[in-house]
Amino acid sequence: MTINPDLQGRSYPAAEVYDVGREKIREFARAVKATHPAHFDIEAAKDLGHSDLVAPPTFAIIIAQRADAQLIEDPDSGIDFSRVVHADQRFTHHRPIFAGDRLVAELHVDGVRAMGGGAMITTRSEIFALAGHDGSARESVATTTSSILVRGEGQ
Repeated sequence: MTINPDLQGRSYPAAEVYDVGREKIREFARAVKATHPAHFDIEAAKDLGHSDLVAPPTFAIIIAQRADAQLIEDPDSGIDFSRVVHADQRFTHHRPIFAGDRLVAELHVDGVRAMGGGAMITTRSEIFALAGHDGSARESVATTTSSILVRGEGQ
């Protein structure tokens, strides 16, 4: 199956909520060798003026990849994940991610470009924290952009 060129311009709505927990932040920080005390100690985070533990900047990838999964799993996309090579990942942070945040991400397919027998697909995830007493308000947290190369047959 070939990549659907009509993917460009498609958007996928925010799906499940990701509840950011203290232990998830600590585990991620250990995994990426982020050693700042604000990732582990609540008092250290509060001394910096934060309400709770602060996630390392690349923590946003967890939420972005959940959004990316909607595209990968879309049967109309034509993407065979076994043929995917990750090409690029970028983060623009609008504010830090904190323990206690309830995050969602909307995925936008910004580009589909044929390359040989495959395609380069560029996506953008807009990550929001749910706010307000009913969670209906959204606060922009981060924008991630990602490019994947889907190799064609014989590549």
